[in-house]
Amino acid sequence: MRYFITTIFISISFLASAQQDPLYSQYFNNPMLINPAFAGSNERLYAGVAYRSQWAGIDGGPTTFNFNSHIALVNNKVGVGFLAVQDQLGDIKNTQYGTSFSYRIKMKTSTFSFGMQTGFTRYATDPNAVKVQVNPDPAFYQFTETKFNTGVGVLLQNEKYTLSLSVPHLLANSVSQGGESIQVYSQNFYMYGAYVFYVNERVQFKPSTLLRATKGSAVSADVNCNFIFNQKYTAGLFARNLNTYGALVQMVMDNYRLGYIFEVPGKSSALNYNTHEISLALSLDVLRSHNHSSNGL
Repeated sequence: MRYFITTIFISISFLASAQQDPLYSQYFNNPMLINPAFAGSNERLYAGVAYRSQWAGIDGGPTTFNFNSHIALVNNKVGVGFLAVQDQLGDIKNTQYGTSFSYRIKMKTSTFSFGMQTGFTRYATDPNAVKVQVNPDPAFYQFTETKFNTGVGVLLQNEKYTLSLSVPHLLANSVSQGGESIQVYSQNFYMYGAYVFYVNERVQFKPSTLLRATKGSAVSADVNCNFIFNQKYTAGLFARNLNTYGALVQMVMDNYRLGYIFEVPGKSSALNYNTHEISLALSLDVLRSHNHSSNGL
């Protein structure tokens, strides 16, 4: 059944071809960004940061910075987390702060978790962040508005497989700008699946896929194929909607993990610019109940 589920996930991914807004390419390293049920899932204290520069070379191109941290509590039955995300495109900057809570139920061969998150997103524009021919330009003015949001997610996982379903933001947020209501965020549904195949004692093969559905848009799909060597080094390739391609390299040093992804656009892409994403994470066993046999990365 586990092999069948993984095959279905990968098959569906190849059927989706429409382009959507780019996602984090290293979401499998920081899955709490898309599902609050992952809080505490590594049964340790975890903290990670990541920076993404999309379409490097374009002045004012999208950049994303995120920080997330979570810890397992109450004999690893409860997870609590915090995240901060800042997106900027030209003069538009969105900053999100949120907290996550999860409850984990141990089953015979796996663990089922459900989680919730709440937080605020600050939508702002800064006319000084862009260069305009006419200054001041009435089309560019300073604007700030803060909105509340909440999200939910469920997770089923063990040492070999992961199945995740989530809606990180249940509320479709709109802001009032220039006397008009502008929708800045719609509900995004995420379905993620991964499976680990043990090639031999030193090599593991880990395919995974992420499906993202948004109202009014076609389904977006990522397919990842990673090889893990000696539990320390990872190398792999991925494709997004068969229109963007990338390569991953990653290294684990004791309780630290450093990862880097390089993306290139496909032939059908309108913008021929590369994308870079780098991440750094730390995992520690600070409580007696924490997992001491694994680094949790």
